Amino acid sequence: MSGAPAPAVDAIDRRLILATQSGLPLVARPYHQLAEEVGIAPEEVMARLASMLDSGVIRRIGAVPNHYAIGYTANGMSVWDVPDERIDELGARIGALDFVTHCYHRPRKLPEWPYSLFAMVHGSSRAEVQAKVAEIAALLGADCRAYDVLFSTAILKKTGLRIGG
Repeated sequence: MSGAPAPAVDAIDRRLILATQSGLPLVARPYHQLAEEVGIAPEEVMARLASMLDSGVIRRIGAVPNHYAIGYTANGMSVWDVPDERIDELGARIGALDFVTHCYHRPRKLPEWPYSLFAMVHGSSRAEVQAKVAEIAALLGADCRAYDVLFSTAILKKTGLRIGG
């Protein structure tokens, strides 16, 4: 623990958190709907959410697609052994690819696990995912010392921390 004090959350922030913890409303103007639910102006909703992002109370606001529903039934976490001194640069290049949904650094667990760069790739088949992973390998060139693809075998429900009302 860092010992730093937790950012202050007032009653309105708490109501916004409760209203959004299962996702933003699926309407044309979600912040306006939240404003109605919480009883504040839409501009205040946006300002409060931005403030909570800046202070670390919430980590992100973003879309989380259901890859299976949009036809991507093959999901592979590609794992890469690349030089540590180049991981930030290489990760940024991989993360910029339109078929990579997230890319991040994780510690190696030598000798069993030499991989330190992870990139999620989705496709309509395992062959499509493997072809995209081959593109990443070509992009990495000599910096790619080894890699593998770990395919999903089950759908896990992705939810963040929930607070009670």
